[in-house]
Amino acid sequence: MAIEMFIRFEDSSGTVRYGEISGAGEVADLPGAKVGVLAGDPFTGLSKTGEKFEVKKVLCPLESTPIIICIGLNYRQHATEANLTVPKYPVVFTKPADALAGPYDNIAIHPDAQSMLDYEGELTVVIGKDAKDVSEADALEYVLGYTAGNDVSARNFQLPDVSGGQFCFAKSFDGFAPIGPAILTTAAIDDPQKLEYTTKVNGEVRQKTETGDMIWSVRQIIAHLSTGTTLRKGTVIMTGTPSGVGFFMKSNGFLHDGDMVEVNIKGIGSIANKMKFL
Repeated sequence: MAIEMFIRFEDSSGTVRYGEISGAGEVADLPGAKVGVLAGDPFTGLSKTGEKFEVKKVLCPLESTPIIICIGLNYRQHATEANLTVPKYPVVFTKPADALAGPYDNIAIHPDAQSMLDYEGELTVVIGKDAKDVSEADALEYVLGYTAGNDVSARNFQLPDVSGGQFCFAKSFDGFAPIGPAILTTAAIDDPQKLEYTTKVNGEVRQKTETGDMIWSVRQIIAHLSTGTTLRKGTVIMTGTPSGVGFFMKSNGFLHDGDMVEVNIKGIGSIANKMKFL
């Protein structure tokens, strides 16, 4: 049977392994639990070994990524919140590979990024094999799976009069793309437009949405991004954030030192990252 959900973890001896889990409920209780070990890797194939090892630490489900591609303004409610006109094509920007972080890592915040620090809970797609000029109909065949992500953003570098309208620098600091805790493979989900997720800051719900509110679907995003461009296996795609980001809150919604941001996707589990100001 195909592997439906997996984590990457460190066992009690310090060895890094892949493990199979049965669902999001199991993710919360992983430290100290024993999970079935998987041989291989996510891109050449994972297989059951019959062995079980204790989980000491849950790691980022991907060892590395060639690039993180992000989609802006992709939820109708967020476009309304921001009072922005939806463009003809998706808003695209990137984060470098070193922005990738684990599901429970503390995020070190550089002093220059602290004044307007924000969160963006997002459904995150992992590309499973190289893709170029992919049609919408075939797009999901190139997906390894889905996970939760947070597009951490230093809004002070994103303001139009500062940035000239580009988003990349504001979102590219090391650790600004935590994902996890598990990857739900395409063997377990037929339609990524039927997922629910929430973002909490210190336990307070800030964002709550269904992916059906997306302006561009996962299929459309992959088809667009692969037009004349090769999406390498392991590419991480953050598909946009719903309404409720700190920037548009009436009171100060920005993040502060020690704040905990949780992004939970129903059926996948939660990432929970503490902001640590340097």
